[in-house]
Amino acid sequence: MPALDGLRGIAALMVMFFHFNWQPLGISMINKIVVFGQTGVELFFVLSGFLITRILISTKSQKKYFTNFYIRRALRIFPLYYGFLIATYFILPLLKIGDIPPFSHQIWYYLYMQNIPGTFTTLQSNGPGDFWSLAVEEHFYLFWPLLVYFLSRRHLIWASLGIILLSIVIRIILVNFDIGVFYFTPCRFDALAIGSLLAYLEYRNKLFVYRKYFLNVGIFSFVLLLISWLFTGGQHMDSVQVIKFTIIAVFYGCVVGYLSIQNHQNFMSRIVENRFLVFTGKISYGLYVFHPLIYSFTEKNDSIHPIANLLISLSLTYLVAFISYEKYEKLFLNFKKYFEYK
Repeated sequence: MPALDGLRGIAALMVMFFHFNWQPLGISMINKIVVFGQTGVELFFVLSGFLITRILISTKSQKKYFTNFYIRRALRIFPLYYGFLIATYFILPLLKIGDIPPFSHQIWYYLYMQNIPGTFTTLQSNGPGDFWSLAVEEHFYLFWPLLVYFLSRRHLIWASLGIILLSIVIRIILVNFDIGVFYFTPCRFDALAIGSLLAYLEYRNKLFVYRKYFLNVGIFSFVLLLISWLFTGGQHMDSVQVIKFTIIAVFYGCVVGYLSIQNHQNFMSRIVENRFLVFTGKISYGLYVFHPLIYSFTEKNDSIHPIANLLISLSLTYLVAFISYEKYEKLFLNFKKYFEYK
């Protein structure tokens, strides 16, 4: 689906624009606008829930259901993830870039549990700050294939709805104990569950039936987000995030559902299916992984105008991500052919 590759590219660009340092421009409105880029992570979650669930639903009757799924996921995720960790912890310090943190700070990242110290601040970790979302997705991969396998497809609807409700309840509980809800895995599962619901609708050929709902609910949720953004954007108010995460996920779920309707050409589809966004989606994993490191180098030069700095930063990030995909990640992706779905 080229449209979904384009959406993934938009999500990557949103996060990259959000993480860029706009302070030197001295325009407060820009900082207010780019805060919305943080929601690109929520779009990633919805896309993952949709794409992963549609694979699982269509392959659950195959003999190597678990083997093929987990090996294919490992081939896509682990090489770049652990390769970047090795570079961060051991190679860059040799080049006098950063220090080697204690192993007790590293272990959270090796186990994909780095979002736990981010939530419970008495625990300590040290590693790439944007990797918390990768931990959330990995936790989803651990239990969701089991539910898809053991539950009927209709019961998956109730499981998804239950996860959405549970995410909201957990956020309410944590906020009452003054615990942050941004990074904690159960607090972010509602977006993945909404993507899973879309996969079920697609399996039942119901996406087109709900087309008008995707449009109307999408517009309504966007208006709610716009109001929330105008009054609370960038203030990191946990009480607002209790429900805001779900509204964001609903909005992006409507966008994904609307664009996933087969043989349905519209203005929105033509925008997201352009070559640049599809290419960006193709290398989005590398863009997400590398951009904070590249920004940390380019932003040190104060003599360059911020806009020129942004263009240089984006260009270098695209170059590194493209080389990583073509010369490193593909070496492992080629092994997927031994674990093909029938």
